[in-house]
Amino acid sequence: MAFQVSKLATRVSLSNSVGLISSAENRCPSHVKSVSKFAQSLTERSFHTLCSAGKGLLRSQMVFPKTQWEKVSTASISLLSLKPRGSIRVALGAVGLSAAVIATLHTGTLLAMSERTHLNLHSPNTDWKESKNQLCSMDRENRRKVYKDYIPLEKILVWTPSGDSFCSPHCKPNEELNKKISLFCGDITKLEIDAIANAANKTLLGGGGVDGAIHRGAGPLLRKECATLNGCETGEAKMTGAYGLPARYVIHTVGPIVKDLVGKREEQALRNCYYNCLHTATKNHLRTVAFPCISTGVYGYPPDQAVEVALKTVREYLEENHEKLDRVIFCVFLKSDKELYEKRLSAYFPQACRPVSDIS
Repeated sequence: MAFQVSKLATRVSLSNSVGLISSAENRCPSHVKSVSKFAQSLTERSFHTLCSAGKGLLRSQMVFPKTQWEKVSTASISLLSLKPRGSIRVALGAVGLSAAVIATLHTGTLLAMSERTHLNLHSPNTDWKESKNQLCSMDRENRRKVYKDYIPLEKILVWTPSGDSFCSPHCKPNEELNKKISLFCGDITKLEIDAIANAANKTLLGGGGVDGAIHRGAGPLLRKECATLNGCETGEAKMTGAYGLPARYVIHTVGPIVKDLVGKREEQALRNCYYNCLHTATKNHLRTVAFPCISTGVYGYPPDQAVEVALKTVREYLEENHEKLDRVIFCVFLKSDKELYEKRLSAYFPQACRPVSDIS
């Protein structure tokens, strides 16, 4: 995002005192008043985006010595709860913007940035970085104007076992973990959550099955970003924006190819897929993740064995990181896959009332 700042303003030293804002008001009252109105209209995420952009501008223009950079911190979002006149003074002062820089911000550009929600995500000429940053700065209401067709998390039910789905448990009952599991039969590209996993190929440039569906739904900008990642090895995971999809991000992983029987190598590789996707999500503070059936299509991994690996890996990860995730969704498309999950979920996420005498 571009800020129009005069050459004189960029030479002004960093203000360490919030009181300098008062002098800016005296010298350029109309500018500061306009910026104040703009600050009051910002959403929390947009406010953080503005703060980060302002810091980046100052850094790129060498407005202050490199040794002072670490002392500059982005203003806390809590400042937005202050009174309107006080919030712009304290917030912009905490960001480290000097009075002259604040006074020379092009208010019209900032207001346009705040109100612009239309994105051309299906044009190959669109800049993927700019689009990704803009999407990440939007609140959910404005993002919904981009993708429209979606299934919110509130409509994805927490999994509960049916009367005929009980089996011998492999784990101790944990109701807290059980509330973090969902089984959803439908289109993973419609889920409005933090991240969906993609069963990709090593190029990350799209393919068939769920991989092709995700690329079609996201649009050409996903392929453009993926082209910068230098591919992905089996078992690894790499994250991109989701662009035209309701999800905020896509975590791409490459499952193992099974030609004959599943060996230890293939089993470990599939485990790595699920683990690395979950680790990527929590590392980036994403709290809701959906998985397709990785490697069970043309890659040849037997679905019944793949279900065991998926459930075991997710269970083990949640036991160690339960506070970092709110929901893990097993998203299936085929009726046969849904039945496999229904039969085996209670083994890894048993209810407390079930017998556990055979748990090792």
